[in-house]
Amino acid sequence: MADSPPKTNLRFMVRALAHRNYRLFFAGQGTSLVGTWITRVATSWLVYRLTGSAAVLGIVGFAGQIPTFVLAPFAGVWVDRSSRYRVLVATQVLSMLQSFALAWLALAGTINVTYILLLSALQGVINAFDTPARQSFVVDMVEDRADLANAIALNSSMVNGARLVGPSVAGVLIAAAGEGWCFMVDGFSYLAVIASLLAMRVSATPRLPSARRVLEDLREGFRYAFGFAPIRSVLLLLALVSLMGMPYTVLMPVMAAGVLHGGPHTLGFLMGATGIGALCGAVFLASRRSVLGLGRIIPAAAILFGCGLIAFSFSRSLALSLGLMVVTGVGFMVQMASSNTIIQTIVREEMRGRVMSFYTMAFMGTAPFGSLLAGALATRFGVPHTILLGGSACIAGGLVFGWHLPRLRDLVTPIYVERGILPQIAAGLSDAAALRDEAQR
Repeated sequence: MADSPPKTNLRFMVRALAHRNYRLFFAGQGTSLVGTWITRVATSWLVYRLTGSAAVLGIVGFAGQIPTFVLAPFAGVWVDRSSRYRVLVATQVLSMLQSFALAWLALAGTINVTYILLLSALQGVINAFDTPARQSFVVDMVEDRADLANAIALNSSMVNGARLVGPSVAGVLIAAAGEGWCFMVDGFSYLAVIASLLAMRVSATPRLPSARRVLEDLREGFRYAFGFAPIRSVLLLLALVSLMGMPYTVLMPVMAAGVLHGGPHTLGFLMGATGIGALCGAVFLASRRSVLGLGRIIPAAAILFGCGLIAFSFSRSLALSLGLMVVTGVGFMVQMASSNTIIQTIVREEMRGRVMSFYTMAFMGTAPFGSLLAGALATRFGVPHTILLGGSACIAGGLVFGWHLPRLRDLVTPIYVERGILPQIAAGLSDAAALRDEAQR
């Protein structure tokens, strides 16, 4: 009898997996993301091995992410007008081909920074369409909207479970066989997610053709997202954290080799520790029963992330650094996933693709500027001081968001009432309206 509650809790924490399409997606995407993390670590290590330059690491990061910043808004309009499912199938096939191209060049011994820049930019173009389509498609896979928050939390656990496994595998593969085999493994891993998409039973969601120009739809989405303070505030904090905090991942090879005096295994361990923390954060979110309270969690997680970065910048011990990477993983993942959940909960359906494209810009699109900035600052002031500055900015952003939280909560409450997230309040309002009508009679 004592074992029953934990089993019930476990089923509750993975309740989104009861939906067949989401279950398929979770299995396929989880496999593919391991390969994606293998490639990320292998690419950064390869660039640093070829050049020994933190600035070049920043440039490569910029090239891989700037297309997302430029194209994501237009991709959002496309996602709102098209089949999210078909967009996803196309982006996964193209990503597979990109990884095989990297593998071929690396194994042939002809790889150089120019090829890496070009192929990274191509992946950035693909991501500009893939990310808003994938984020929006979660709603299509989970029929019961009450399970949406759990699905987003499970998505985060999937991404960060892959972050835990992928870098560790990458460290072993790089040391044993070289970066080329990492790219090859990644290419084959895309077959899993493509197969899962093709196995889904997807009903055709009607998309009304728009007679308006793309720029008109884009302006409408921009006015909606940035004219509504809760969405605007969440996006701006996420953009700040991505711009100033996340570039620590670009500088991680320098921290592993130059500061902690390690090799590819050290880099893999550090990235894996971040994945452990992020996975713990995802489990915490999956265990929550409602989106209520996430408004307080968002700034707290940003502050935690910033504190972890500041402490990491001072660390010269591998053991301490690994522990601090767990803290940063918890902070960033909880802040990012909570932001996603809030936006997906309050956004209007006809605006979902466009708003999630702005989410993509905030999460991934600002990162290239952060990569360039981090590379320049690291060259001038050193990697630890650059990470320290990024952590301080995250703390400041979290404090500002927390200051405005009461006003944001007042704006979101009517939406929660309308969608039944606050049923008691909704019932109270209905009773009050009925009494008022009765009095008027």
